[in-house]
Amino acid sequence: MAETSRRAAGRRLQLPLLCLLLQGATAILFAVFVRYNRETDAALWHWGNHSNADNEFYFRYPSFQDVHAMIFVGFGFLMAFLQRYGFSSVGFTILLAAFTLQWSTLVQGFFHSFHGGHIYVGVESMINADFCAGAVLISFGAILGKTGPAQLLLMALLEVVLFGLNEFVLLSLLWVKDAGGSMTIHTFGAYFGLVLSWVLYKPQLEKSKHRQGSVYHSDLFAMIGTIFLWIFWPSFNSVPTTLGNGQHRTALNTYYSLTASTLSTFALSALVGQDGRLDMVHVQNAALAGGVVVGTSAEMMLTPFGALAAGFLAGTVSTLGYKFFTPILESKIKVQDTCGVHNLHGMPGVLGALLGVLVAGLATHEAYGDGLESVFPLIAEGQRSAMSQAIHQLFGLFVTLIFASVGGCLGGLLLKLPFLDSPPDSQCYEDQIYWEDLPYPPPPGPGRPVPFVWPSRALPAGPPRRPARPGPCARRSRRRPRTMRANVSGRASRLCKCPTACENPPPPPPRLPSPERGWRPGRGGGGGHCIGMSCRPGAPALDRAPLSMCRRLIAGRVCQREEEGRK
Repeated sequence: MAETSRRAAGRRLQLPLLCLLLQGATAILFAVFVRYNRETDAALWHWGNHSNADNEFYFRYPSFQDVHAMIFVGFGFLMAFLQRYGFSSVGFTILLAAFTLQWSTLVQGFFHSFHGGHIYVGVESMINADFCAGAVLISFGAILGKTGPAQLLLMALLEVVLFGLNEFVLLSLLWVKDAGGSMTIHTFGAYFGLVLSWVLYKPQLEKSKHRQGSVYHSDLFAMIGTIFLWIFWPSFNSVPTTLGNGQHRTALNTYYSLTASTLSTFALSALVGQDGRLDMVHVQNAALAGGVVVGTSAEMMLTPFGALAAGFLAGTVSTLGYKFFTPILESKIKVQDTCGVHNLHGMPGVLGALLGVLVAGLATHEAYGDGLESVFPLIAEGQRSAMSQAIHQLFGLFVTLIFASVGGCLGGLLLKLPFLDSPPDSQCYEDQIYWEDLPYPPPPGPGRPVPFVWPSRALPAGPPRRPARPGPCARRSRRRPRTMRANVSGRASRLCKCPTACENPPPPPPRLPSPERGWRPGRGGGGGHCIGMSCRPGAPALDRAPLSMCRRLIAGRVCQREEEGRK
């Protein structure tokens, strides 16, 4: 009890203090360094005598809206598949993304747009900050349900710095082409999170395995995230590319790759599934692998056939990874990957980087024409050959893996500090620790299973009832130990495996007095109807019901017609 009180006191102070500290620090840095860029500042824009239609905002903002929806709606709901962790999945996504957008604006600004002692921001800064938030949320998926919000903020604090440094090395020093972020976003975010999960390994996580699964409605919420990501992924890959044919080509290649990965996902899921049935986990995740695999090469002359082939391969690899590789990853390598980011972002990201190496090595003046300068400027200027560019692309992949691995180790050591609030192994994947007013009771202790009742399935209060009797589940469980659906006192419940729970149902809700309840004779003394009574268990009261139905009330009070005076 004392340990629980200490945890609650620490939880009350850690998150507020950390949020206020980080917000105060970023606000001071914004005041000192951040300024509007030329296309945002009122004086600078009008001084150049430009037309408002030429402002970059009108070309970039529609795609930025798509990317922004992917970050908050797509990633947030995609991780809402856990049956008792929906609040945290969506809520912590907003928390992490909001902080990352501010912090990455500063970090990326120091690396890319720092001039004259100031960081100049515009719509492009917003897009780059969203990309960084995507990498952080990918890492969040690997440790989903096993960390607290204070730990997640510290993870983002470190990861944003390493993300900006890795991006600067690849794009500004090595001149690697990675428009859709197969390396800088997906590979980096996935392996940072996987190494972090390896360092934070929980040996007793089996105590929380019963909460790691999904239920019907949580999978539907996750599919909302999948659909948002699937629809907007062409914008995600194409928004940082050169306006014109490059952006058009990137969106087209991503579009076809996603369609191919979806078909391969359904094919492989039915092929490896039990009795040829589909697995919703595969559909939610592997169908998106086509967008990841063309992130590097979508800007290049990949060709529509190449996009289809790459998407089909990525969907196949991702589906097989969820089916076969994820259990090995946990049992042999001790990596507890909650969302399977290795299958959706890790392996497809590496495949995308290797595909970029291949396509860059095949780049020629004949294939690109005058467009070679916008895709591979160093090759067009003669400073590099196509083979040299391919080698730099491959080297960029190795640099990304090194930054991600070292950063994940450092992040794991930081998050293991004893004063940070981390959920115990027996209470992982549980909203009850961090949220109040939940629609379900606290989790039962070990060895005390309780049938779970969703509020939406609870039936409205009916007429007064006799003390509840054991339902069919309890009665028949004594004869044959098999799972049956309990129906006690008119309450619908999940599958009940515990006769004790069925024999001791919750008390019925209190009944409000109704003066209108009773039998009302018809005109002239004939016929009649029942007022305010319910004619079946748990059903709402009926305004009019015949006497034959009212005699079947289980509440023990039937509406009786007055027989006195009749012959």
